[in-house]
Formats: sequence, structure tokens, C-alpha cells
Amino acid sequence: MSEVVEVVYDRHEVKRSRYAVAAVFAVHGAVTGSFATRVPWIQDHAHVAAGWLGFALAFGAFGASCSMPLAGWITHRFGSRTALRGLIALWTMSLVLPSLAPNLITLCLAMFTYGASAGMADVAMNALGVEIERLLDRSIMSSLHGMWSAGALIGSAGGTLAAHLGSDARVHHLIAAVVLTVLGVTACHWVLDIRPGVEEEAPPRFTLPPKSALLIGAVGFCAVFAEGASLDWSAVFLKDQLDTSAGLAAASTTGFMLTMAVARLVGDAVVNRFGSVRTVRAGGALSVCGGLLIVLAENPALTMGGFALLGLGIAVVVPLCFAAAGRSGPNPSQAIAGVATITYTSGLVAPSLIGGVAQATSLVVSFCLVTVLAGGLVVFAGVLRAGDRDRPKVSRPSAAVSGPRP
Repeated sequence: MSEVVEVVYDRHEVKRSRYAVAAVFAVHGAVTGSFATRVPWIQDHAHVAAGWLGFALAFGAFGASCSMPLAGWITHRFGSRTALRGLIALWTMSLVLPSLAPNLITLCLAMFTYGASAGMADVAMNALGVEIERLLDRSIMSSLHGMWSAGALIGSAGGTLAAHLGSDARVHHLIAAVVLTVLGVTACHWVLDIRPGVEEEAPPRFTLPPKSALLIGAVGFCAVFAEGASLDWSAVFLKDQLDTSAGLAAASTTGFMLTMAVARLVGDAVVNRFGSVRTVRAGGALSVCGGLLIVLAENPALTMGGFALLGLGIAVVVPLCFAAAGRSGPNPSQAIAGVATITYTSGLVAPSLIGGVAQATSLVVSFCLVTVLAGGLVVFAGVLRAGDRDRPKVSRPSAAVSGPRP
């Protein structure tokens, strides 16, 4: 027979778990960076044209959207530590699958599996990050996502080196998968093992996002749309609209990514000082200014500055959306899965919609749309206040979480 007892974690244990989860975020990002740099090799190996490659890559986002609701059930069933350990290992090992695909059909199946494992691990680590943030009673989600960006940059650097050396992506990804699996599983040893109370019902395996997640997800949608548009189209914008060199155009994309990474790493201090709502509103204002520079400036330096401002403004929005979702109801994993599904959809839709609008009109008009959506961050930031009044104030050297003990 089980009874509910108070499981107490001292402040040192919670802080150690924070660093462990940060390492897991970095590992998750490193997988993405390692994959992205070898897409040309994967395309050649699978013998697919550019259009069909885009079709296959979309299966990754589709797989993530389908699997994310399942992560809450897995975490409830096995506890946060075991669930995260298993899901991060599934994600890191799935890195090898796309490079093994010899044709379009197998590549689509590989990408679906790759995306599904990415989505479940994403929800599990964000849910645990939200719980640690609650226990520490201060913002940490921005820096956790900053670690993801740092991991992605490291993974892409390794992938760039492997591609430069002419390495077979199957060998490169196998080595990377083994190393990252060891790092991820090892880091999970120090995360908190949070388990639900005996009276807490398990979430359904698959369910529609709760209403609160839809509102918060709409804010995340605006930010991720701007991010996806900038990552995929900033270089094209400079090259086609301003007739810059390919190198300078590529530098704009790199600068955008670095701005986002740095802003996320330092963003928690801003959030702790001003709160999530004011931070997102200020970020939205910066994003609008950046969008206006992109649309109106005819100077490459000013346009690159516009993309940098856009990245700075949206950098902390998605981490704060996950944090707000985790506070918005009794089941953090379910709410986070709903927000993540919406943001993944935005990331999938943005590049193609920007291209469609540009085809019909121009890239300038496309980024007018991005600027309008960035303005939505200013208008709707208030929904991120959800659950704030329910957050406990932890001023003692320990924090407590209830859980079942046999």
C-alpha cells in the first residue's frame, strides 16, 4: 500500500539538478546541430531532389507533433529521471537513422522517428526545467534554452568539420550519437526524480492541448514564426534584396543565431528583475524595431542590425512560454506538450509561408508579416502571467515536492 509523503530536496540538490538539466538541453541541441550540417550528404545518399527533401524533412516536425502528448504519460508512469534518461537516449541514438536511409520512403520514416523522439525528449526536459524553476523560485528557462542553442552551435561546428574532411555521415553520426548518449544519460543521474502523488491521475496518452496552452502557444507561435523566417530567409533577403555577397549574407544568419544564444544565456537576469510579461513586451518592441529596419533599410549593415534586434527580441519568448504553460494547470507536461506542438507547427509553416508570400509579392512584404506578428508579442504578452499567483515563494534553504513512497 502506498502513502503520500513529503519528499524534501535541499537547495544544493535542486541546483545540481539544474546544471544536469542544462547539460541535457545542450546534448539535445547538439543532436540537432549535428544533423543539420549533414543534410546535403543525406540528400545525396537518399537520391532525392530538393523539393522531395523538404517533404521528407517535414516528417520530422510531423513526428514531433504526434509524439509530444505521449511524453506526459511516460513521465507520469516512470518518474522524471527514468523518463528523461530513456527519452534523451532514444533521441541521441535516432541521429543515426536519417543518414542510413537509401531512398525517399525510408528517409521519411527515419525523419518521423527522429522527430518523434526529439519531441518527447523536448517535453520531458522542459517539464523538469519548469519544476526546478518552481523550486528555486526564479527564472532559469531562458538559460536552459541558451544551453540548447550553445549545444546546437557546438554540434554544427563538429558537423561542419566532418563535412570539410569528407567524412561519411553514417560514421560521423554514429560516433556523435554514442558520445552524446553517454553524456546525456550520465547527466540524467543528477536530475531530480520527481514522481506524481498517489492520488494524481495519469494524463491520457494522446489529447488535445488544453485551452490555456492554446493562448500561451499563440504567443510562442509569433516568436517561432519570426525565428524560422529569419533563419531560413535572412541570407536570401540580403543577397536578393540588397545584392550582397554570399559570405556577408551568411554572416547575417550566423549573427542572428549568436544573438539569440547570448540573449537566452543572460535572459534569466532580466526576467527575474522585470518579470516575464514586461520582458516579452519589451522584446516584442525590439522585434518590431528590428522588423522595420529589415523592411525599410536599404543598407546591409542596418538590415543585419535589424535581424540582430529581431533575434534579441524573440530569444526568451519560447522559454517563457514553456514556463508559463508549466504553471498554468495541474499537469505541466500536458500543457508544455500543447505549447510545444503549436510552436513546432509555427516553425514548420513559417519558411514555406514566407516563400509563398515572397513568390506572390516580395520578400519585403513577407517580412512585413513577420513584423506584424512580432507586434503580437506586445499585445498578447499578458497571457504569460498564467499561474504566477500560484507559484510558491521559496526562501528557505530547501524546497519540497510531494510524491508517493511505498
